[in-house]
Amino acid sequence: MKPPKDSQLDGYDRKILEVVSDDGRIPVTELASRIGLSKTPCAARLKRLVDEGYVLGFRAILNPQKLGLDHVAFAEITLSDTREKALTEFNQAVSKIREVEECHMIAGRFDYLLKIRTPNIRRYREVLGEKISSLPHVASTSTSVAMQSVKER
Repeated sequence: MKPPKDSQLDGYDRKILEVVSDDGRIPVTELASRIGLSKTPCAARLKRLVDEGYVLGFRAILNPQKLGLDHVAFAEITLSDTREKALTEFNQAVSKIREVEECHMIAGRFDYLLKIRTPNIRRYREVLGEKISSLPHVASTSTSVAMQSVKER
């Protein structure tokens, strides 16, 4: 993933961001070698990029299939109220639902798009009925089920 051009980032910074976005566990010595710097300035640059918020964190990417989470559904959510207070209430409540992997506010024919991962369609139906449909200000939902994931990041 190439970071966008930014006047505060030079070529070394952009290379660091590109490498760590693909491999967050790369040792600093290897990172330094790949971008053409010595270890100490490379480590200092990486620390600065983290401190300045260019890198939000490092995490493990789990294998959902190994964990039995094979079912992926996308729920389109339409709210009954889209004033700021209602949006805030919805945002806070949806972020507490463990099965919701992603939530995006959308400019279009519905208000939010949720990516929901569950073990199977039966559990998805329970999550939709018991959790998502009862979120604040939800007027309607529409679901699309993923048949295959071609690319995920």
